[in-house]
Amino acid sequence: MPLRVLFLDMNSYFASVEQHLRPELRGHPVVVAALDVDSTCCIAASYEAKRLGLRTGTPVWQARLHKEVRVIEARPEMYVRVHHKIIKAVETCIPVHGVHSIDEMSCLLDARQIDPDAALALAQRVKCAIYNHVGPCLKCSIGLAPNRLLAKVAADMQKPDGLVVLNDSDLPRALHPLHLNDLPGIGSRMLLRLATAGITTVEELCGLSELQLKNIWGGVVGQRWWYWLRGFNVPEAPTRRSSVGHSHVLPPELRTREGARAVLIRLIHKVAARLRRLNHCASLLEVYISFTFREEGWKAAIPLQQCQDTLSMLEAFNILWQSPPPGDHPTQVAVTLYKLTNPRSTTLSLFPADQHRLALSYALDSLNDRFGGDTVYFADMHGMQEVAPTRIGFTQIPDFPVDDL
Repeated sequence: MPLRVLFLDMNSYFASVEQHLRPELRGHPVVVAALDVDSTCCIAASYEAKRLGLRTGTPVWQARLHKEVRVIEARPEMYVRVHHKIIKAVETCIPVHGVHSIDEMSCLLDARQIDPDAALALAQRVKCAIYNHVGPCLKCSIGLAPNRLLAKVAADMQKPDGLVVLNDSDLPRALHPLHLNDLPGIGSRMLLRLATAGITTVEELCGLSELQLKNIWGGVVGQRWWYWLRGFNVPEAPTRRSSVGHSHVLPPELRTREGARAVLIRLIHKVAARLRRLNHCASLLEVYISFTFREEGWKAAIPLQQCQDTLSMLEAFNILWQSPPPGDHPTQVAVTLYKLTNPRSTTLSLFPADQHRLALSYALDSLNDRFGGDTVYFADMHGMQEVAPTRIGFTQIPDFPVDDL
């Protein structure tokens, strides 16, 4: 089986972008946090910081124990803009087939590139393109393999600035030294399921039959794993989104009931706009609040009528808030939309008032896309425009205008 996929993983991406944009940070340990407060944690660490033992998830207060460490508040807009510049740089060498996160993408090799020597030369050209077109601080690890899962594994095997090839002749033996959770898709729950079946190493996993893997996974996905581990390019099953949401840790000045309500209204604006970008409808709105010194937070939900418009969601939220949550010191809030459907498979309301509300929401989206986020919004959100800034999820990359950096 020939090499088919080039997988690119940007190294310490958020921290590297900060070093790229701020030359005074280069060569110094840098951690990035969602907020520059001791109570939060690091969401990225430069390799200089990693050598000090700092990682994603390290509390900021712990990072500050190292006097030389710079704590930087995250700037998602900058990371997205650099992300698009990286895509343009890669595409000077090969088209990008899939963007899997803000720092990961994959490319399909054509007939001229599947030879290992040609694939390696291509990978080196991609690295040079990022260096020349974006900047020397942006390092990446590249994996070359017969399928995407193995190419991602290969990219993770050598960091930073790695380049690893997994040929079919090396499989699955080349995977045996890895830990089970080094394989994409094997998290804590799957580790427990594998341990229950007596599987604790990758070598043991690779030794199972198709039927055994199917039984452990509880379906055809297990069979796909048998083929993926051996280099076969079995198509991945399409995924279906079941929810969309946003959450935010409240800053100290908003840790009141009124502050929590205001931020929740801000999050409803954000989640409604995101729902429309995904071209989905929602049938359930859920609100969650956690409190200081409380083991359990407050959660409430209300049905929606195949909803896409912001105003209807705000009205539903106001109904929920008529029975406000207990507790006086909220620390985090979240809004989630469930029971998602595609409008093409849904009978939407034919009442003119409902249609006008939806048209109004799309008009707001259009204006905000053209003139910048939160240019126009409903009055309930006034004063909260700067709260809960855009964050970058694992697979959801926000839209920002791209300009020269």
